[in-house]
Amino acid sequence: MYWIGGHDAQAARRPALERGVAVGRQAAALQPSRPEGHFWMAANMGALAESFGLRQGLRYRGPIKDALETVLRVDPAFQQGSADRALGRWHFRVPRLFGGSKKKSEEHLRRSLTYDPDSSASHFFLAETLFELGRDSEARAELNAVVAGPVHPDWEPEDLEFKEKARERLRAR
Repeated sequence: MYWIGGHDAQAARRPALERGVAVGRQAAALQPSRPEGHFWMAANMGALAESFGLRQGLRYRGPIKDALETVLRVDPAFQQGSADRALGRWHFRVPRLFGGSKKKSEEHLRRSLTYDPDSSASHFFLAETLFELGRDSEARAELNAVVAGPVHPDWEPEDLEFKEKARERLRAR
């Protein structure tokens, strides 16, 4: 549902993400000691928050963080550190007034890279955080890591998208 919610026709995106939240919530309730339901519920909520405005962002801010922290307690290595990557993104996107922190964003993203040093998503998100922190040369190095990095067979569509975004950001800078 997460992939469909980010790539299908506009009219199908929101229902797909809402379905992803519901299924993730159900999976987390059925097996609370497993990371999958918590993670995918949070990922779908995050996509809703980023795609459908401030109200969605405020509505899901706390539940996203709670679900991702649950994943870190249950299995911090889940999907090559995906919960740390997502928490890094959470801290980047959420205003400081509501608990976000660029410093914590950097910490979580760097931790996610300990599980998968070639993660194009983690390197790309870290670059965005470093740009916000005014560390442009480090940020460009992270974008170059995305472009030069391998394409992971399990994440090929995502990796290719991040590689293109990194090339665009490097051209713009």
